[in-house]
Amino acid sequence: MTNNILTNSNLHFVKRQLYLEQVSLTKLADECGTPAYVYSKHEIEKNWQAFDRAFSKLPHQVCYAVKACSNIAILNLLAKLGSGFDVVSGGELERVRKAGGDTSKIVFSGIGKQRWEIKAALQAGIACFNVESASELRLIEHLASELECVVPVAIRINPDVDAETHPHISTGMQHNKFGVDMNQAVALYETIRQSPFLQECGIGCHIGSQIVSLEPYSRALSVLLDLANRLRDSGLKINHIDIGGGFGICYQSETPPSAEDYAETIMQVMGEHSYQLILEPGRFIVGNAGLLLTKVLYLKQAHNKHFAIVDAAMNDLLRPALYNAWHHIVPLETHHGEAQNYDIVGPVCESADTFAYDRPLNLYEGDYIALLSAGAYSFSMSSNYNTRTRAVEVIVDDKDFHIIRLRESMQDLIETECLLP
Repeated sequence: MTNNILTNSNLHFVKRQLYLEQVSLTKLADECGTPAYVYSKHEIEKNWQAFDRAFSKLPHQVCYAVKACSNIAILNLLAKLGSGFDVVSGGELERVRKAGGDTSKIVFSGIGKQRWEIKAALQAGIACFNVESASELRLIEHLASELECVVPVAIRINPDVDAETHPHISTGMQHNKFGVDMNQAVALYETIRQSPFLQECGIGCHIGSQIVSLEPYSRALSVLLDLANRLRDSGLKINHIDIGGGFGICYQSETPPSAEDYAETIMQVMGEHSYQLILEPGRFIVGNAGLLLTKVLYLKQAHNKHFAIVDAAMNDLLRPALYNAWHHIVPLETHHGEAQNYDIVGPVCESADTFAYDRPLNLYEGDYIALLSAGAYSFSMSSNYNTRTRAVEVIVDDKDFHIIRLRESMQDLIETECLLP
């Protein structure tokens, strides 16, 4: 097995066994069981610091996108590095608070903010609401008036820029549900100007996820910069430009730009304009820092197909079923002998419960395998479909590993349900 598919720099083989940092993943799987999500502490730190350092020539704030991976231990790790946070729900806001995150570095995005969520964010003293409709702006103003406070807000623009990514994660086109168009944005800023309870602080957009081209960022930022300058010229205090996240990583054979490449492109567009940048990476920080361990339960042959049935399922890792996403699959211990093409499938009663097709692997029943690049939008999208308990989460720190979320028990699943009287 070569290391050219090991997208995590802390992942390596030692005498034909796969290690993360200095921990044998076979030993970890034996002790913690499977399925198990496993993250590299050093990889997360390295990725965040590299991203932050790349933009050091510009005033900026990195606001980690909590939706990518929301475990409190990971949020705490990022908070200690000085990260801000991009949240899209009251639940994510509470996670950041529990993790010790600085609430004055939180931006609250999302098109469907509920009354209780807005009120909780106002009381927490967040940095900014990214507003996505006139109705939302009215509700924020109303709740601010009730609490007798002034709220910092920015309008999320829909710049009508194609992010050149999967349709399910493209968010910056006119037919997408996100943001507002330019003309409506100008009108909303006039509403903000006239309100004693609203204070404009910036402007933003988010055009999609897993973007591996620089050109969409250049076009989107040009649109934002033009509007920000016009708003400033009209007397509004536009202090920051939020360019969102979506910075891509390598899953299979993509060649995404480096953090330095992203920063260089953005600096070229910014020129001499003086705005603070808000950046919302999520996948870039945790995507390749995590993997999913699973165990081969059965090997099965049917007609001309060979199946490896594993104990993880689409409820643990939805991305292949939802996006037809690719994850490299690596046995934790390599065997001598010829490989066989396997479909890697889970036990859930759906044909979509398939992680990969025709992967050449040398497998035996009872083997552990790792699905790589599973740190982002993996556990955070997991469910209890088929009444399956959600997986344990573990973080590796050099020679040690720590459980950071216990595996759910059956009691956890049923204790909130009630029989009819």
